[in-house]
Amino acid sequence: MWDVIIIGAGASGLMCAIEAGKRGRKVLVVDHAKRAGQKIIMSGGGRCNFTNLYVEPSNFLCDNPHFVKSALSRYTQWDFIALVDKHKISWHERDHGQLFCDDSAKQIVQMLLDEARDAGVKIQLQCEIIAHTQIKDKHFSVQTKLGHYECESLVVASGGLSLPKMGATPLAYKIAEQYQLPVKTTRAGLVPFTLQQAQKELFTPLSGISFPATASCEIADKRNKVKTVSFTEALLFTHRGLSGPVILQISNYWQAGEKLTLDLLPTLDLVAELGHAQQNRPDQALKTLLSQQLPKRVVECLLMAADIESLPLKQYNDKQLQQIADLFHHWSPQINGTEGYRTAEVTLGGIDTDFISSKTMQCKTVEGLYFIGEALDVTGWLGGFNFQWAWASGWAAGQEV
Repeated sequence: MWDVIIIGAGASGLMCAIEAGKRGRKVLVVDHAKRAGQKIIMSGGGRCNFTNLYVEPSNFLCDNPHFVKSALSRYTQWDFIALVDKHKISWHERDHGQLFCDDSAKQIVQMLLDEARDAGVKIQLQCEIIAHTQIKDKHFSVQTKLGHYECESLVVASGGLSLPKMGATPLAYKIAEQYQLPVKTTRAGLVPFTLQQAQKELFTPLSGISFPATASCEIADKRNKVKTVSFTEALLFTHRGLSGPVILQISNYWQAGEKLTLDLLPTLDLVAELGHAQQNRPDQALKTLLSQQLPKRVVECLLMAADIESLPLKQYNDKQLQQIADLFHHWSPQINGTEGYRTAEVTLGGIDTDFISSKTMQCKTVEGLYFIGEALDVTGWLGGFNFQWAWASGWAAGQEV
């Protein structure tokens, strides 16, 4: 018999276990993986983008945008930074307030394991869940391959569907359905795009080329009011299509079949630049001018795709110069889809937060049942926001279980 059983030894699960253990609760964490914190270890190129200096509720997607406010305000990025500093883990800031370990993401996992040990938490790995039932309010039975356990509080921190090779499963959604909790439609988030075959073949030689761009798409809110969402970060061509931070960010908002627009020269007025060059360097070839602003191979491929011939600038009229500028400022690649959960960093959608307490993460209809982290319909932007949600939601539940 345990006070608390937490399913999932990831970021949110370990944080919840630590906080519950500090309160003197008898805590067991179970996970089917061979090691704790697998996604933490591989995140941020092995250096873990563990939080962000500029966390705001607006950095998160949730059908109830107010849901994240309580947890994020009570356990902030500064609280987690203080924990990292306590363990003397050196870190650095990158673009847009992203914080990374100087050395290794393994330091974050070890920090959490050390904190859990000091709080008296037991972690049972390679422990697959077979069945789970509610015996009565605040009394649950959990059957695993390693034995049968009972608890007062059951916390589901098993994550979403992203990165199945890392052990992702739909367990959280199955548990939610068992207790008649709605699950918002899930799809891959923070994920690269694939291109339709013709464009894929044309742009494959650009694989590895990266430069700043602005990605935009239109979205409709619950009142069907349309607005444009845009991000400006690095764009990366891959052998499958498009990636890089700007694509991962916009992928959270783009819907299949919708138009994606890329401004490949976000800091330049290309019409003005072309007009100025036409006046001062009329014999300069179009490709030569554009290659001063973008990689030459990118220019060649885009002109070829648009069937635009590279001529001396003096041979273009104003309408043609506008068309050239539109090509580079408003390029709409032929998106085939995303790479899916295989490479997605997060899962969009999840357990409906209308049925979860924003303060405690307890299910409103099942006393003693909690959901935290990625399992919920909460998805952060790229840049440490998803980890901050894991820490904050885990902390909030840890104060109550």
